[in-house]
Amino acid sequence: MRKNGTLLLLLLFTLCARAQTRIYVNEYLNIGVGARGLGMAGAQAATVKDVTAGYWNPAGLMHVHDDFEVGLMHAEYFSGNAKYDYGAAAMPLKDTQHVVGISILRFAIDDIPNTIDYVQPDGSFDESKLKSMTAGDYAFILSYAQKLKLFKNEAIQTNIGANVKIIYRQLGSLARAWGAGIDAGIQASYKQWRFGLMAKDITTTYTAWSFHLSEHDKFVFGNTGNEIPVKSYEVMLPRFNFGFSRYFMQPEKKIQVMAELDVDMTTDGKRNTLISSKPLSFDPHMGIEGSYKNTVFLRLGIGNIQRALDDRDTTNQKKYTLYQPAAGIGLKIKGLMIDYAFTSLQTQASPLYTHIISLRLDINKQNRTKQAAAKQ
Repeated sequence: MRKNGTLLLLLLFTLCARAQTRIYVNEYLNIGVGARGLGMAGAQAATVKDVTAGYWNPAGLMHVHDDFEVGLMHAEYFSGNAKYDYGAAAMPLKDTQHVVGISILRFAIDDIPNTIDYVQPDGSFDESKLKSMTAGDYAFILSYAQKLKLFKNEAIQTNIGANVKIIYRQLGSLARAWGAGIDAGIQASYKQWRFGLMAKDITTTYTAWSFHLSEHDKFVFGNTGNEIPVKSYEVMLPRFNFGFSRYFMQPEKKIQVMAELDVDMTTDGKRNTLISSKPLSFDPHMGIEGSYKNTVFLRLGIGNIQRALDDRDTTNQKKYTLYQPAAGIGLKIKGLMIDYAFTSLQTQASPLYTHIISLRLDINKQNRTKQAAAKQ
């Protein structure tokens, strides 16, 4: 366990020191939030309509009609070593034409052994020198949404939203990073159709790392052949998520079915996605949700679709399709929504499955009008 912890520490430290050259930056911000969205493989840009919209598409916050809405989520990865927590709150302003929200994310590995002083000069081990540390990634998101009239046709409803996010990352007391970015989103609806666009890091987000090593730490690093890191930074280029969805049942029906197709377009270079090129990569993912009386929900999703070489083919010509499956259920009891998702961080070829539970609580000091509720 101590050996694994030391290797993990060195790996994280190396990533911090060289992160500016990587394509994948701050990927913890792309995992997703809420068991509903994760159970649909992240297909949320067009239809998200609760407090989690602060993450998926801030324009969706305009569907929050309760006086106050709170969301919580907890998940664990890598056999419980990595913990992922999320909390958010949203509320409409008095005129009901504007909504504000706040979201907090934390992805961290706690109790990592710091073995810098563990091994003594004579080769012995001093248990009193063995300390633990935390490698944690945080994000604080402030959201704003409002209605926007773009079309003369009253049947077409449009909302816009924006995020200001603060990024904080730490590796114990050895390294810290700060960053800031801006996101923007729009949603439009026409009859049973929905459209959404989420633009992340539209101004390009920079995360600056600073390292705080004592002279003793530098001495140990030098004697063990490790590179002594200096200040560095990470660059997050813009990322766009396009979403299209359709409701296949009329609103007054007891049984509802909705399907959404999203496409993520990244601009940071060639990624391992279904469609990729040097400047742009496209990653489609889709989800479907069925509900009964707006009380019981069943969800399925598929994403992270890739083409990979078949190891059994010695000519390295044959490829097969990989994908990341997801499933989930939900139960609504008055103002409480309980969601569960079963998903993975990787494809079905080498899955890292996890159970995700999230809660959403709608708080009303007084009942909103039926007209406002119908717009949801």
